[in-house]
Amino acid sequence: MSEPMSVYVYAITKDSHPLDLGGTKGVGEPPGEVRVVRGDSLCAVVSEAPDDLSVARRDLEAHHQVQERLWAEGPTLPIGFGFVAADEDAVRAVLAERAQLFAQRLDELAGRAEFNVKGVLDEEAAVRAVLEQNTQARELNERTREGVGTYEDRLALGQLISQEVQGRQEALAAEVLTALRPLAVAEKVAPPSHQYFVSASFLVDEDRSEEFGRTGQELAEGYGEGVELRLRGPLPPYSFA
Repeated sequence: MSEPMSVYVYAITKDSHPLDLGGTKGVGEPPGEVRVVRGDSLCAVVSEAPDDLSVARRDLEAHHQVQERLWAEGPTLPIGFGFVAADEDAVRAVLAERAQLFAQRLDELAGRAEFNVKGVLDEEAAVRAVLEQNTQARELNERTREGVGTYEDRLALGQLISQEVQGRQEALAAEVLTALRPLAVAEKVAPPSHQYFVSASFLVDEDRSEEFGRTGQELAEGYGEGVELRLRGPLPPYSFA
């Protein structure tokens, strides 16, 4: 008797979801056949777990394509990339054990989408702006370039530029969040990093998605050289499932 096959899980839905999976291909090479595991009132969308699953573009794209196909037709709980269950019985056990929690979350996410917002401040452009706009920084820089500045001058210049750039990042982040927060029902904001001055996910009602996207685009277009605001969405509510 053959052993049960482990399964790769994409998402959880209610059994009322259309679950139209025709032509959908899953992760793996060759791509796995996507199918439904049914519980009492909930379903899980799965495929056979590949032996060679890796964080490769092919598998990531397949994972998200299945989730976006499902989400386009009704509320889903998208599962993070790489989740594998021992077999279909293990999936049914989780659906039964957490049925109330999953159903409640699906109701909360119905008619809502996720938008991701990331802001990038070009460091060279930010430094140029500091030297143009800050008199003290400009004077310290000129002394340093002319070779008459002291070690303390160079240290002071570095600290001043760092403080000014950080202040600029914080002001930009506050501006973006202040503009977008009123249009969302929930948010998840990551701490500022060297890469992004703002990195946030917003959960947005369907009837405000267009306004949210338009507001984000207007913000992006309003920034000058060296500031890039990236907006992705509407997407399945990956961050809120």
